Amino acid sequence: MSSTTAPSTEEVHAALTKVQDPEIHRPITELDMVKSVDVADDGSVDVGIYLTVAGCPMKGRIQEDVSNAVREVSGVTGVRVELDVMSEEQRKALQAKLRGGQAEKEIPFAKPNSLTRVFAVASGKGGVGKSSVTVNLAAAMAESGKKVGVVDADIYGHSVPRMLGVEQRPTKVEDMIMPPTAHDLKVISVGMFTQGNQPVVWRGPMLHRALQQFLSDVFWGDLDVLLMDLPPGTGDIAISVAQLVPSAELLVVTTPQQAAAEVAERAGGISSQTHQRVSGVIENMSYFVTPGTDVRTPLFGEGGGQAVADGLTRSLGADVPLLGQIPLEIGLRESGDAGEPYVLSTPDSEASQALRKISEELVGRPRGLSGMQLGISPAAH
Repeated sequence: MSSTTAPSTEEVHAALTKVQDPEIHRPITELDMVKSVDVADDGSVDVGIYLTVAGCPMKGRIQEDVSNAVREVSGVTGVRVELDVMSEEQRKALQAKLRGGQAEKEIPFAKPNSLTRVFAVASGKGGVGKSSVTVNLAAAMAESGKKVGVVDADIYGHSVPRMLGVEQRPTKVEDMIMPPTAHDLKVISVGMFTQGNQPVVWRGPMLHRALQQFLSDVFWGDLDVLLMDLPPGTGDIAISVAQLVPSAELLVVTTPQQAAAEVAERAGGISSQTHQRVSGVIENMSYFVTPGTDVRTPLFGEGGGQAVADGLTRSLGADVPLLGQIPLEIGLRESGDAGEPYVLSTPDSEASQALRKISEELVGRPRGLSGMQLGISPAAH
């Protein structure tokens, strides 16, 4: 007859350090979510877990992850996970911990020492594929190992949740918002706060406040890149982005059509007044390749992207490159409707390769310590 030695509570706690909260992406032990651990002589383990809120949409996954982690501990014969809910005091303590002890709200990306690159994706007019470009650039960056967030700042024409297949709503912890995650991207959109397909009827101050909340109330964590899908034109949101995140860099999306290019140049030209950097121009729907051939047909004309880049270079007095030309492919539209970024579903397509090349051009180099002051002073001899 063989006997199994029951594990210690320390061993169970060590296993729980490997379990991360699926929304906050930090160990549940670090977030004080482990309420209790009881180990019986026969090796059965009871684990109590605090949920941040009663209606936590990820409670099933947390329960499963905890159970799986504990089962891997030697000597465990069974696991039972009981869920509880944090008190208001515990949630406030968690909120302070996530903010690094800062009780007051702030926009982390606006701080001088922020390491996050913020790209505001703009266009002069609608219908040029700005949201598709944003979503696919974000997915390509995340696939390359970057930590990426996406703000759907196109308040009236929000479409990012659909394109990323996000159906769940954000979770609120006190006055902090935990953004849903899809394809390794953290995403927030006003569409997550409206019923059905209701329109958003807001004026300037409301738009500014919504964007401010997306940037300060949402717990983004340590991002390498934040992409903001702006509404077309040079209206309230474009001005608010410049005020709230002055370091945000503009990416201008246009089609080859000269009429679209002229409007796009005006959208990029706002940087001369807001003092933002224009990182480059992206030409979408550049040409259509006839299936089974190498024949390229410029359905929307030619030269618009380069014209915008040249015009902005002249008017801003700084080099504004044409970052890439993305061909018109039916799959790009189909993948957006299906909620799957094209660069992930069809990575070998010409459009996906163009989008990947642009993402590498923007953030290809790994984030390092270059230019940072580490606070190190020479030791006295």
